[in-house]
Amino acid sequence: MLLTNLEYVPGKNVTRHLGLVQGSTVRSKHVGRDIMAGVKNIFGGELTGYTELLQESREEAMDRMTQQAESIGANAVLNIRFSTSSITQGASELFTYGTAVVLEDADD
Repeated sequence: MLLTNLEYVPGKNVTRHLGLVQGSTVRSKHVGRDIMAGVKNIFGGELTGYTELLQESREEAMDRMTQQAESIGANAVLNIRFSTSSITQGASELFTYGTAVVLEDADD
């Protein structure tokens, strides 16, 4: 499965447009991470607990989007974008979406 934020892939033709695919996850903060973030706010530095949380969330949302694309017969997802939103105090959604397509080499 080819995943890209490009609108097209050089050397490839879109032979079928299958529509929007998406994936999301809602995550809450962990008390231990909050405590460490509070300490980091005093002394400065990267909030590695939150960095890890966001990376895990991106991967899960991308996996869900990819599974949806595969289920409808896509071999690529183009124009991938990410969005976040606050759901409630301490919980956020990470949402990813793109266009599911079937690509073939331009030579074919």
